[in-house]
Amino acid sequence: MTNQAIAGIPLVLGGNVFGWTADQDTSFAILDTFYEAGGRMVDTADVYSAWVPGHKGGESETVIGAWLASRGVRQDMRIHTKTGMLGGAELYEPSRLLQSLGQSLDRLQTDYLDLYYAHQDFAELPIADIVAAFGGAAHKVRSLGASKFSAARLNEALKAAKDAGSMPFTALQNEYNLVSRAEYGADLQALCTTNGIAMLPFYGIANGFLTGKYRSEADFGKSVRGGRMKKLIVTGAPMLAAMDAISAETGAPLAQIALAWLAVQPGIASPIASATSVAQVRELCGMASLTLSPEQLASLDHAGTQ
Repeated sequence: MTNQAIAGIPLVLGGNVFGWTADQDTSFAILDTFYEAGGRMVDTADVYSAWVPGHKGGESETVIGAWLASRGVRQDMRIHTKTGMLGGAELYEPSRLLQSLGQSLDRLQTDYLDLYYAHQDFAELPIADIVAAFGGAAHKVRSLGASKFSAARLNEALKAAKDAGSMPFTALQNEYNLVSRAEYGADLQALCTTNGIAMLPFYGIANGFLTGKYRSEADFGKSVRGGRMKKLIVTGAPMLAAMDAISAETGAPLAQIALAWLAVQPGIASPIASATSVAQVRELCGMASLTLSPEQLASLDHAGTQ
């Protein structure tokens, strides 16, 4: 997974908006812009966007598959998708998992995946059963990953795969950003760095909060995610102040600062961030040319403790 993770610019484009807040034409423009900027990794899931009335999941994969086919760039891209959120623990039964994988491949118009995730852990399942089920997909995937797993369960999964001679999880996708660090604590950082697991954190810009556009309740209406910002506009204020200062020093927008900080954290291969416009994706891709000084990194770390 490591070599794939660093292909192109160190950013994974989140596909959760495709077929939801970005229609197909807008999604194609975003993907074209990302590709032209050197972006080569796109993350999606079979559940995107089942939460929208009239949707059933798979809408994002369908859009990405249509783009890949129309542009002829499948071999250039690293396509990541996930399964495990469209039901319960039965989704990790071997036959059911292969069915889900086949459906994702059909929607994505490809015969293989670069990275296939267990989208969540089911604590009631023996970890060896999860490892065996995903290992059974090895003929269709190049790497396997775990999402929303604890350090203990991920470590158990690594041991189970080694004991069974099965394909191991070599990537992790947990929430992690400047204002939300609990799901990638010191235990997971140590596990990832010791075992060469590529951490690709989601919510890299905290649902848009770290762009700086949500600073008061009056800003909540700026997007469909605005209502999630109530707590952050209070607890995240010191972070925005620190980022504003760095922006004044560097001229970089806040989103680039958030992603540049992530990119240098232990075990991080590439952060994940989504965009709903061409302008946004261009801004996000600019993180590849931003290097934060030790003093700037320290100020962000300090703001995260306030």
